[in-house]
Amino acid sequence: MKWNSKILNLKAYQPGKSIEEVKTAFHLDEIHKLASNENPYGYSPKVKDLLDKEGSSTFSYYPDGYSTQLRKEAAEFLGVKPTQLIFSNGTDELLHIISNALLEPGKNTVMANPTFSQYKHNAILEGAEIREVPLINGEHDLDGMLTQINQDTAIVWVCSPNNPTGVYINDEKLQSFLKKVPKDVLVVLDEAYYEYVCAEDYYDARVLIQQYPNLIVTRTFSKIYGLASFRIGYGIASEEIIQALEPVRQPFNTNVLAQKVASVALSDQSFVQNCRKLNHEELERFYQFCEKENLNYYPSQGNFILIDFAHDGDEVFSFLLSKGYIVRSGKALGFPTSVRVTIGTKEQNDGVMDTMLEFLKQASMIN
Repeated sequence: MKWNSKILNLKAYQPGKSIEEVKTAFHLDEIHKLASNENPYGYSPKVKDLLDKEGSSTFSYYPDGYSTQLRKEAAEFLGVKPTQLIFSNGTDELLHIISNALLEPGKNTVMANPTFSQYKHNAILEGAEIREVPLINGEHDLDGMLTQINQDTAIVWVCSPNNPTGVYINDEKLQSFLKKVPKDVLVVLDEAYYEYVCAEDYYDARVLIQQYPNLIVTRTFSKIYGLASFRIGYGIASEEIIQALEPVRQPFNTNVLAQKVASVALSDQSFVQNCRKLNHEELERFYQFCEKENLNYYPSQGNFILIDFAHDGDEVFSFLLSKGYIVRSGKALGFPTSVRVTIGTKEQNDGVMDTMLEFLKQASMIN
């Protein structure tokens, strides 16, 4: 086959192991999946009510390609015009749409390292030059990223809170950065974990969009809203940016149920607030655990924590997996002696911390 040479050395995205896969491999009855930053509390009861009532009579028709009802409700909730929104099959598709619209051979794109892997993946597919700037203490080196921008730069990727570290960028630092980025360079502000943020000096992206016409903010219903299986995300930007991106979007990229459940989930902000509160409380417990056991970690504004065990991340991952806890090895994330753990329920967190203690005791005996 005459494959495009750009894909020959690419690896497909590797999701965390499935629950059934781990059950079979280790002969376990109970598995706790803490690898993909899903919401352990599920979704809003209002979503459940909708799914219980929803019939199948309309499923033979194509979905509304413009997501009209969701667009209207999201615009009202966010305080923006409907024409400032674009909807996608999860945020992943939106990142691909943006890359497809702007990147090509001869152009470059700037990003942190490590950060969300799909920025680089998409740039490779488009044949663009990739300019990576190492994190400083888990945080974007914004000054370093500015030095990498030149006349051929098309996109700058900013992830706040950053995945996999969970570190955020405060309002002052981000505004200072945005003022210095050339106006013909698109800044993509990935806010997949926005709803989990508790920091008081976090920026308001809706305000920034009005101030910086070269900015697009991406968000998802997969995280705190608990709708990962429905694959729906969205972007907020100026009307000009949205108008330019729309022709790149597939005609029926979001399905009927995804649009409906997203609308209902958006209306239940009390569920979102409760999940944020519980997540923050459980993060504090992880901090206390790490400090007690002398484990380095990054304070997180997401629903996950990156913990350095000073041991091979794959070894920690395998040990936890054998005990029924699926986490993410830091090796594939750029932190070879760490694991990234999704913040679960109190019971799940108790269990995984107890299992981490088991590993530490075993490792100390070996050493």
